[in-house]
Amino acid sequence: MNLTEKIEKLKKEKKAIILAHNYQRPEIQDIADYIGDSIELSRKAMQEKEAEIIVFCAVDFMAESAAILNPEKKVLLPTLGARCPMAQMLTVEEIKRQKKLHPNAPVVLYVNTLASAKANCDICCTSANAVEVIQSLDADTILFGPDRNLAEYVAEKTGKSLIPIPEWGFCPTHLLFQPEDVAVLKLAHPDAKVMVHPECSSEMRKVADFVGSTSKMCRYARDCNAKTFIVGTEEGLLHRLGKENPGKQFVSAYGEAVCPNMKLTTLDRLYACLKDEKYVVGVSEKTAKKARSALERMFQVKLN
Repeated sequence: MNLTEKIEKLKKEKKAIILAHNYQRPEIQDIADYIGDSIELSRKAMQEKEAEIIVFCAVDFMAESAAILNPEKKVLLPTLGARCPMAQMLTVEEIKRQKKLHPNAPVVLYVNTLASAKANCDICCTSANAVEVIQSLDADTILFGPDRNLAEYVAEKTGKSLIPIPEWGFCPTHLLFQPEDVAVLKLAHPDAKVMVHPECSSEMRKVADFVGSTSKMCRYARDCNAKTFIVGTEEGLLHRLGKENPGKQFVSAYGEAVCPNMKLTTLDRLYACLKDEKYVVGVSEKTAKKARSALERMFQVKLN
């Protein structure tokens, strides 16, 4: 029995489901029950009434969100080292400091934040629904964290003033993409469509044919008539894009755009985690209650 078969056997015995983010290794995506972005996956977990264990193959804040939204289930993170650098950039202290400076501004936090931060905001958002969340608020000035590039993108789309907290929060992987690399790739693929994540710089967004979350990129690639796409997000998404669109070609806008934290999950670590039911993700009830309110409010916002 190989490792994949052992994991499948354990999964059935323990009534577990495996969730994998779009940036996970190909072999992790292939063994997962569901693949998607962080909130897509948490919502899937909520719908799985029979599951008792959730193995969340991603990074810390995503597993925390799953635990917050599924308090009756045991949530496991295959490796404790899988931490999101951007989520670590926003502290509770910084949120409170900015609230004092802007007492009338609502606080909107990207889901790429730790549970302790979510517990101190009014509403959460994802890269897929950030525009709609901001539009739903009866305010023109909004505190938004932790990604400055996403804040700029949403401000452009809504015409509202978004104050980034912290001032220079960013995703290290998405900052690797540069317009000059796209220009070189377009020489080899002149008819290619360029799609990038809103966590990319404004310079990258300007050269894109499409800007959107990973889930929106998947839909754009499926619906667009183009045969070649230059992709400005973590390279793990290319595996899913290729599987879902076998007649199309996907080229990374920068081949070294790898999130090392996402790639920490391996089949060996997944097997050990499920076998021993270790690395249980815990969020205190006090924090979870406040954070859950911000997440649930986000789910109530209708997408355009």
